[in-house]
Amino acid sequence: MKIGVAGATGEVGRMMIHVIEEFDLPVKELRVFASKRSAGSHIKYKHTQIKVEELTDETMSESYDYLLFSAGGAVSKRFAPIAAAAGNVVIDNSSAFRNEAAIPLVVPEINGHLLKNYRGIIANPNCSTIQMVLALNGLVEYGIQEIVVSTYQSISGAGRKALDEYSTQLEWHSKGMDVWENFRRSQKKVFIKPIFSNVIPLIGEIDEETGMSSEDLKMVNETQKIFSDNTITVYPFTARVASEYSHGESVLVKLRNDIDRESFIQAIDRTPHVQYSQDVVTSVEAAGSNITFVSRARKMAPGVFMIWVVADNIRVGAATNALRILAMHRQLNQGG
Repeated sequence: MKIGVAGATGEVGRMMIHVIEEFDLPVKELRVFASKRSAGSHIKYKHTQIKVEELTDETMSESYDYLLFSAGGAVSKRFAPIAAAAGNVVIDNSSAFRNEAAIPLVVPEINGHLLKNYRGIIANPNCSTIQMVLALNGLVEYGIQEIVVSTYQSISGAGRKALDEYSTQLEWHSKGMDVWENFRRSQKKVFIKPIFSNVIPLIGEIDEETGMSSEDLKMVNETQKIFSDNTITVYPFTARVASEYSHGESVLVKLRNDIDRESFIQAIDRTPHVQYSQDVVTSVEAAGSNITFVSRARKMAPGVFMIWVVADNIRVGAATNALRILAMHRQLNQGG
């Protein structure tokens, strides 16, 4: 296979390349692309160093078996349609195409059938959405009516610059400097408040009409689209916390049909790559894994349950899901 990765020098792009290696795909040629600023640098793949190329109209007009995009919405809108028009299958990690009706939004364990006989752009869902719908997928047969979710999203979800900002604030603190005062003086900021030793109850821009953030709205719209069920009501509250990797979520789910706690747990465990644990699983323990971990299942009322969900946002919430899309598309379409 010939595979291209756009946005290869970013946090998710590098992980995509790592997961390609982990999955041991039969890659004959791997091309990596980034901005003009990063062109000429090198990225390690297996035992070689691959030179980063500039992302251009010409390179995207070539023929690939698969193109993986993780370069941000504006870049995806600019280049993904060019690649798709050239006949390529494009798996895009940005939010650029998720709400377009004609473009499948895919979590392979749930709606991978949409990939059969499909070519063009495939949207990779938001990181917080992916792990939640994976955890809840086994409950669809009981009728998911309502979801109330509060997220505890890690710093890496905002990219490498966010991790660098956190490291700088750690350094300020270690030197006895006032983190908040230095933050106020900083010119370029990823977050609206210091993330060091903090929780920021806002991710994205606020919608003036609803008061919801763009991250909140993603969890509503994407959940309904992935489950193909607009009757599911989702009440999200997304927040950023001072952990580096893995998102945690407190999820309350209301089912149309009542079941007991044991059946509830068995339903969760039925989805591939989802694991229920009797022990509490923390963000640190989930980091580096391709599993979505569920714990602390409680029955609150008839048909109403609460769980804790945690998964590595760079892997499960981005790179691993993208590569699972690729693998399933290839399987369903006889080699892609």
